[in-house]
Amino acid sequence: MRPFVRLIGLVTVLAVAASTSAFGQGRNIGLIRDAEVENIIRAYATPIFNAAGLDSDVVEVHIVNDARLNAFVSGGQRVFINTGLLVRAKGPEEVIGVIAHETGHITGGHLARFQDELRNAETTSIIALLAGLAAGIATGDGRVAGAVVSGGSGAALTNLLKYSRTQESAADAAALKYLDQTGISAQGLLEFFKLLQREIRLTGGREHPYLSSHPLTNDRIATVSGHLALSRFSNAPIATDLARKHAYMRAKLIGFMEPLKTTLEIYPEDRDETPARYARAIAYYRNADINKALPLVNELIADEPDNPYFHELKGQMLLENGRVEDSLAPYERMVELAPDEPLLRTALGKAQVESGRADLLQPALENLRVAVRIDPQMRDAWRLLTIVNGRLGNQGDLALSQAEFTLLNGDVKAAQALAERAIKLFPTGSPGALRAQDIVSETVRRLDK
Repeated sequence: MRPFVRLIGLVTVLAVAASTSAFGQGRNIGLIRDAEVENIIRAYATPIFNAAGLDSDVVEVHIVNDARLNAFVSGGQRVFINTGLLVRAKGPEEVIGVIAHETGHITGGHLARFQDELRNAETTSIIALLAGLAAGIATGDGRVAGAVVSGGSGAALTNLLKYSRTQESAADAAALKYLDQTGISAQGLLEFFKLLQREIRLTGGREHPYLSSHPLTNDRIATVSGHLALSRFSNAPIATDLARKHAYMRAKLIGFMEPLKTTLEIYPEDRDETPARYARAIAYYRNADINKALPLVNELIADEPDNPYFHELKGQMLLENGRVEDSLAPYERMVELAPDEPLLRTALGKAQVESGRADLLQPALENLRVAVRIDPQMRDAWRLLTIVNGRLGNQGDLALSQAEFTLLNGDVKAAQALAERAIKLFPTGSPGALRAQDIVSETVRRLDK
C-alpha cells in the first residue's frame, strides 16, 4: 500500500454516502465469490467478531480483487479484504490481525462518526481538496499536496485526518484486546505493519505526519511491540488447520489470478506439497492445458477425497472444457460434502441445466432453490431458475425468479411489473404470492425515493 491510499478511500466514502446505490452489490467494484476462500476468512473472523460482541452471522465479509495491501469497512457491518492482503500474508495471524483492526472500526462506530465529522466540516471544500490530492498523486505532481496544506481549508483537512488517525489508533487498541480475548498472538498484526513499512520504503514514499489518515507505521509497530512484550499470548501458536487452509487459499488465489509463468515461479514443478500442486492445477487449467491440470486435480482428490473444493475444481475444469456429463459426478460429490454452500449448489445446478437432460431439471430446481434460500443475493442462481422454471412450465415461479433477478440487477420498474404478474399467477396467500408482494413493496419504496 502506498501513502495516501486512505485519502483516496475517503473520496470513495463520500461518494458512497451521497449515492442511493448500495456499496457492496459488486457492480462497481471487483468482488470475488469463492466458497473456499469465504469459509476460510469466516473461520478467521468468527472468533474475533464474537470477542467484540458482534453477531458473526450478521457481519458481511467480502473479498475484493485488488492487489494492494488493504482492508476496510463500509456501510455498517461490512468488512472488505483485498486479495493482495490474502496473498501477501505469510499466515493466518496477519489476516486475523487486520480483521481484528477492522472489527474495532465497526464496534467503535467510526464510519458513522466520520460522516458526522464531515457534516461539521467544510464538506464541499474537503471533497474538492481530497479529489485534487488524489489527482496529484496520480500524476506524480507533489505541488498539489503543498497547495492543499497551505490553503485556508488545509486546516480543516488536517483536523479531519487527525480525527481519522484517532479512530485508527482506537481500532488498533481494540484489535489487540480482541486478539488477547481469542488467545491469538498479535505477532501477525505486527508483521502486517512491518510489511506496510517495507512497501512504503520500496515505493520511495514517505509518510507525512499530517497528510495520513493512519498513525505513522513506526508508531503502530511500537504500540504492537509493546503489547507483545506484556501479552501472555505473544508466542501462542496458530491452529494447524488454519495454517493449512491459509496455504491452500493463497495457492488458489495465485493460481487463478497470476499468469502461468508467475505461478510456476512461486510453485515450481519440484515442489510436491499439496498447495503447490493445487496452484499448478489451477494455473494449467487457466492456461487451457487440461491434460496437465486434470491429473493434478485427480491426485489432490486421491489424497483428500473429502475436500469439496478439489471436486469443485475438477467439475469446473470439465464443464468449461465442454465435458458437461463428466462434470456432474464431481459436482454432485462436492455438494454431498458441503450441502449448505450456495455457490456450490449453484455450480451443480448450472451443470445440470447445461447438460440438456430433462431428468435433471427437477434436481437442478432443488439445488438452485436451496442456493437462493441460503443466499438470496445469488444472481446467477436466480438467472438459472428462470431457465429451469421456463422449461418446466412453472409460470408463476418463472415470473417470480425473473423479478428477483431483475431487482438484483437494479431494473426496479421491470422487477415491479414481473412481480405483479407473479401475484396474478400464484394462488392468493401462497408463499410465492407473498414474496412477489414483498418485491412490489420494495420497488414502490425505491421508486418513491
